[in-house]
Amino acid sequence: MIQIDILPLAILMTSMGIAPVLFAIPDARSRLRTTINLASASAKLALVIWLSIRVADGAVHAARLPVMPGLDLVLQADALSVLFAALSATLWLLTTIYAVGYLEKEPNRNRFFGFFSLCVGATAGLAMAGNLFTFLLFYEVLTLATYPLVVHRGTAAALRAGRLYLAYTLGGGMLVMLGTVWLWVLAGTTDFVPRGVLGGLAESHPGELRLIFVLLIAGLGVKAALVPLHAWLPAAMVAPAPVSALLHAVAVVKAGAFGIVRVVYDVYGIDTAADLGVTGPLAAAACVTIVYGSLCALAQDDLKRRLAYSTVSQVAYITLGVALAGPVAAVGGLAHLIHQGLIKITMFLCAGNLAEARGIKAVSEMAGIGRTMPATMLAFSLAALAMIGLPPLAGFVSKWHLAAGGIATDQAWVVAVLLGSSLLNAAYFLPILHTAWFREPAGAPAAAKRPIGWMLGVPPAVTAALVLAAGLLANAPFSPLGWTRFIISLEYS
Repeated sequence: MIQIDILPLAILMTSMGIAPVLFAIPDARSRLRTTINLASASAKLALVIWLSIRVADGAVHAARLPVMPGLDLVLQADALSVLFAALSATLWLLTTIYAVGYLEKEPNRNRFFGFFSLCVGATAGLAMAGNLFTFLLFYEVLTLATYPLVVHRGTAAALRAGRLYLAYTLGGGMLVMLGTVWLWVLAGTTDFVPRGVLGGLAESHPGELRLIFVLLIAGLGVKAALVPLHAWLPAAMVAPAPVSALLHAVAVVKAGAFGIVRVVYDVYGIDTAADLGVTGPLAAAACVTIVYGSLCALAQDDLKRRLAYSTVSQVAYITLGVALAGPVAAVGGLAHLIHQGLIKITMFLCAGNLAEARGIKAVSEMAGIGRTMPATMLAFSLAALAMIGLPPLAGFVSKWHLAAGGIATDQAWVVAVLLGSSLLNAAYFLPILHTAWFREPAGAPAAAKRPIGWMLGVPPAVTAALVLAAGLLANAPFSPLGWTRFIISLEYS
């Protein structure tokens, strides 16, 4: 039966629907393209805010299109989908503003912004997906729409990175597809339902369900950059700064982590997953990724690659929070989905400004840059301290709840992992801050290449302010922490 609900469809179409228009606008019509970009991004954010208010009040929004008997294309709004949709909508607006300023003199802007809108539209689709089939559809659209952005500049390095990206993500998509089909044949449904849809199948088909879980998590783990499926992410740092922000904070990496949350909570159900014994190995994979990513970050002089390996480590916190199978840890993991996005987008936008304004791309080139670009480095410094876990910033809130959740589930070893991770975070971020603020340049300071206008300066300033606000106002009902508590209360009720 066809079911039409305007609100989720409107949220999807504010980005997917304008992509053909953006492709058709020539580069010379930059003002028209900018107007359409900003209007659609603003409209999406307003619609998501309205949707979040409706969901908080208990309203149900769903759109359904039958594909074949027992299999529907479903868009639905629940508390978890609103969390991810709000992150992508907020950061899409800010990244669009930044991208307009960043790419103002580059060719092929119509192609860039067309695929950029498709990416964000695909992210909205998988955020609101009501079953694994719908999720898989948008998951693959996201892969295909992101590839042209990774190779946007057409250099040999960009093309190599694009091929690696496709090899990993298409392979991951195949695994998700195999797991989805197998699950549908076995259970007769792939719907996302609180506490899962498997019923008594865990007792009658435990081996099959474990294998399906491995397929799904491995496929989603590619985009989530779980070790050893992460190699595409550092390679993709040849892309322009707005694309790096998209990969790390808005869409791709978050899509993988969000999918893992959906599989554990709304396909298997956390109790069933724990009974099958799959949460322990998942937690181990997350811990290995946390430590390995941080160790690799220590060895990187290239700033964006250091940030990329930091993402490998930090996104695994989300998986760890889910795998610990307790409500407090889950709150910390889901809150980190938002917190890490705000922190990392701030860093990548600042890294883009350093490269654009002064040609600085390596940590070793940053001596004294805090004195010549204080606003950029202040935003970067705030984000770095948040990632280390300094109170009262957003990163501290996530880590505190993860540690408390580990203790609450009698897994106190988590505290040691988090402390070790924070020390490694400090080891690769504090030298950047020391170099930027306290070291004298070895030679003449890098000459200015271009001014940082408001379109490049405002977005990282806003995201840095949000990093601070997410920590200071953590107990507010509509803070990331407050909303994740609402989500987990539904999952564990």
